[in-house]
Amino acid sequence: MSTVTNTNTTHTSQELSEDKQELMENSSIKTTFTVQEIQELLPHRYPFALVDRIIDYVPEKKAVGIKNVTINEQFFMGHIPARPIMPGVLIIESMAQVGGVILILLPEMKGQFFAFAGIDKVRFRLPVVPGDQLVMTVELLTFKRNRIAKMKGQGVVDKQVVVEAEMLFSRID
Repeated sequence: MSTVTNTNTTHTSQELSEDKQELMENSSIKTTFTVQEIQELLPHRYPFALVDRIIDYVPEKKAVGIKNVTINEQFFMGHIPARPIMPGVLIIESMAQVGGVILILLPEMKGQFFAFAGIDKVRFRLPVVPGDQLVMTVELLTFKRNRIAKMKGQGVVDKQVVVEAEMLFSRID
């Protein structure tokens, strides 16, 4: 059993650049994923595949994913048509899927399924609307008994924080 615990959830730019430098030195570690590669990792499909790309990945620590929000999204037909806003639950689900990439790439977790088990400290700061690019950073805080994970996520649009949350995941056999 492995346990990853990170009690310091705020990283300095120096710490992150050291992580990035370590990854660059070991060029066999993949740090970005296309939508096709994400689909190989996660079971979600249209209309619930909500991550278009992983633009940064630090093994066992964090991932940064992108959701390009377009007016063609199915949910905009009924979610306030006169003023389309991405539903908060789908914003959180998008962050959870970025977290799922981290979990499925942990040692010995390939092929496992993690369900969203809880959410705390959620704050929606600004609406997410068509044309936005939602950039989600998710950090692994703890992973216990190869079964329960806690993560912290933040979503940003145009350098402004739009959502923050702590998420709990449970591996389902």
